[in-house]
Amino acid sequence: MKQYKIGMYGGKFLPFHKGHQYCIHVAAQECERVYAILFWGGADEELIRKEHPEEWLSVERRAAQLEKICREAGRYAEVIPVLIDITRLRLPDGSEDWDAETPLVRRTLGSRLDAVYSSEESYGPYFERAYPEAVHRLVDVRREHYPISGTQLRAMEKEEERKWWII
Repeated sequence: MKQYKIGMYGGKFLPFHKGHQYCIHVAAQECERVYAILFWGGADEELIRKEHPEEWLSVERRAAQLEKICREAGRYAEVIPVLIDITRLRLPDGSEDWDAETPLVRRTLGSRLDAVYSSEESYGPYFERAYPEAVHRLVDVRREHYPISGTQLRAMEKEEERKWWII
C-alpha cells in the first residue's frame, strides 16, 4: 500500500530537466496514481520562447518528454501525462492566474487529490487554498539531488546544459 492514492505534479517545464524527472519519480513511488501536468500558453512562456525560440522549449518537445518520463515512472505507479492550455486564463496584465487554473485542473483530473508535489515552499499557500484536502509534498527543496533550475539552464551554454536535459 502506498502513502497516497492520487498525486499531482505540474509545471511549465521550460525546459524539462532531471529535477522535474526526479520529482515525478518520487511521486510515482509514493502514490498509486500520479497526474503529471504540463501547463502551457502562459505569458512567461511566451516571453521565454521569444528569447529562446529553440525547438527544445516547444510545447511539442516538452509534451514528448513528459510522456517519456511518465512511461519510465510507470514502473512504480500509474502515471498519467496531462496537457493544460492556460492561454485564456491570463490576468489582464498577461500574468498567470493560478486561481483560475484550479477549477480547470479539478475538472480535467476529475478526482480528489491526496498529495500535490513541488520543490517550492512558496507554493504552499496556493496549494492550501486550491487543494485543501491534499498534502503539499516538498521534494528536493534544497536541490541536493539535482542542483538545477530552468532559469539556470536557459542561461547556460549549450554544451554545459546538456547534462541536465531529459533526452
